[in-house]
Amino acid sequence: MNCCVTDLRDKEIINLKDGCRLGCVCDAEIDTCTGRVLALIVFGKNKLFGLMGHGQDIRIAWEDIEVIGDDTILVSFDLPAECKPPAKKKAPLEGLFRQG
Repeated sequence: MNCCVTDLRDKEIINLKDGCRLGCVCDAEIDTCTGRVLALIVFGKNKLFGLMGHGQDIRIAWEDIEVIGDDTILVSFDLPAECKPPAKKKAPLEGLFRQG
């Protein structure tokens, strides 16, 4: 299957290790000497609707790509700690009620 860089930009990337949607391809890193694609780049998540910029971009090495499908790209890699979403905080009144 042949694919253009513009076709890659429309595909969503999903990490197989945790099922997380990482976003769409925004750029590709290419070795100009060999013409090989080295990595795909995904923009970091927007902060405050994009008004405060965005988080760390995610670089996915070509070796970490498992499958390129019609709509999605499946990858298998460990997301860097600075790209992971913060842990959910407990609600202030959560400890007052029993769960059962």
